[in-house]
Amino acid sequence: MVKLWRILFCSVLTVLAGCAGKGDIYRDPNMDFGAIQSVAVLPFSNLTRDNLAAERVRDVFINKLLSTGAVYVLPAGEVARGVAMVDIQNPFSPSPEEIVKLGPIIKVQAIITGVVKEYGEVRSGTTSANLISLSLQMIETQTGKIVWTASTTKGGISIWDRLFGGGGQPMNDVTGKAVNDLINKLFK
Repeated sequence: MVKLWRILFCSVLTVLAGCAGKGDIYRDPNMDFGAIQSVAVLPFSNLTRDNLAAERVRDVFINKLLSTGAVYVLPAGEVARGVAMVDIQNPFSPSPEEIVKLGPIIKVQAIITGVVKEYGEVRSGTTSANLISLSLQMIETQTGKIVWTASTTKGGISIWDRLFGGGGQPMNDVTGKAVNDLINKLFK
């Protein structure tokens, strides 16, 4: 009986280890990421019930990306001016042609777009906690080609929250962890 439990336990660990791969990140192997000196972050798409979630997450992302010192991030007002000049109809999901037109106008080598899929409190029974799910992509302005994409989910109800109650982490902390995770994936 003990041997059966060991086999079952080892099987579960093997499956979990296989699921922990890097399926949530793509990096173009032909792209020289060192050549990117400046980027623009377009407004993020918001799939949540919180009307301000995308703006909040974009602000956190811009600030944390700037704080790395790795690239210059164009101010949001300059990005909005460039989007208006090119007349991009959907700044959440611009076409490759629009990206190629926008790049030289705002003088950046790459543009980052994003989608906030989940943001806010989740509940399970009497327990609640904050959760964020976010996907980003980087598009090269010279070709309009996607060169990097990654996603992350942070927060949520942990086993400790279920056992002992509690409300998880504050939304600000959860957002910061998600953004840091994506920035780490960008600079790997």
